[in-house]
Amino acid sequence: MITKFALTPLSLAFALSLLPAQANEAAPSSAALELGLTLDGGFSSRDLALGSRERGFSVGHTELSLGGAIDPAFSGRATAVLHQHEGATELELEEAYVETQTLPAGLQVRAGRFLSQIGYLNPQHVHTDDFSERPLLYRAFLGSHYFDDGLRVNWLLPTPFYWQLGAEALSGKTLTGVSETRQRVGAYTVSSKLGGDIGTAHSWQFGLSYLRNQLLGEAPAEEEEEHVHSHEDEHGHSHAGSYQGRHLYLADAVWKWAPGGNNRERQLRLSAEYARLAQPSLAASKDDAHQAWYLAAALRLNPQWEVAARLDELKVLEAHDDHFHKGRLQERSLALAYKPSHFSTVRLQFSQQRDRGGFAAASNAVSLNYTMSLGAHGAHAF
Repeated sequence: MITKFALTPLSLAFALSLLPAQANEAAPSSAALELGLTLDGGFSSRDLALGSRERGFSVGHTELSLGGAIDPAFSGRATAVLHQHEGATELELEEAYVETQTLPAGLQVRAGRFLSQIGYLNPQHVHTDDFSERPLLYRAFLGSHYFDDGLRVNWLLPTPFYWQLGAEALSGKTLTGVSETRQRVGAYTVSSKLGGDIGTAHSWQFGLSYLRNQLLGEAPAEEEEEHVHSHEDEHGHSHAGSYQGRHLYLADAVWKWAPGGNNRERQLRLSAEYARLAQPSLAASKDDAHQAWYLAAALRLNPQWEVAARLDELKVLEAHDDHFHKGRLQERSLALAYKPSHFSTVRLQFSQQRDRGGFAAASNAVSLNYTMSLGAHGAHAF
């Protein structure tokens, strides 16, 4: 169960200001603190199957983030998120971590609550996306974006190209929705990212990730029943994945092109991910698995206008007594975005879903959303 916090910008800043500094060291200047607010809201004509945006007007995914250097050795960040769930407005703590800054040999350690770095999109905040909804892959398997409590170790290898290896030990509770568990570590992840440039106009990145869910079958029968997904009446608002499995394998690839390296004027971004969620139940065979993929393209026509398109497909197995029924959902999205600056986006999007079996809640939706950033706003990931 996600813990709710009654946070406000003033109370969060006040609490951090009470942290004591070392007597023999100068405290970091308060001016070095990065305080940022991202406003997200809009209107959607319909609920989408496994969608996170509700029909009508909603506040979307509004974030308040505070972070900065603690001292030369450590930095920290906390992010509170305001969103709408079943007509109620909820406040959650999405990030609260400390991170090392000066470890040798390209090593870095992060501890606390953070976004898991599996896949391409999950380590990024949702307001950086090119679409109003994350792909079916994320909505079905990771609750749109998977954040958890735990420890991460990254190693940036000394190679002429970008190569990072990472491992995480996590509680697994937000992934599965299991509030009580016998496991001390509920999920493990390992990941590898490679990337580089080709000339001045082209850049690329390729990644492989693996997550092992230790909590599969951990919940009592009645608690598991509460989290069984029903296509008829669920829309995937929970942060727990709608579909569970012991092993999640992810592959992602991204290619970007910008004439002369000037991505502010014009840019083409292509991205794709494939996921296989194996062993969907303890009784499943090694060949039983959920699968999902997407292919997306975004074209910056000029500094203020972008157009984007995405193809999604999800294939799942629904347990029925001693066998599985197959389900399949397809989604097509087309978006037009107006971006007068790096800090503001207004997006018009049309999404079409096709039920290929088992997804009676599939529908079409038109949405108009805005994303506005105030204060400190860090650079986006690749």
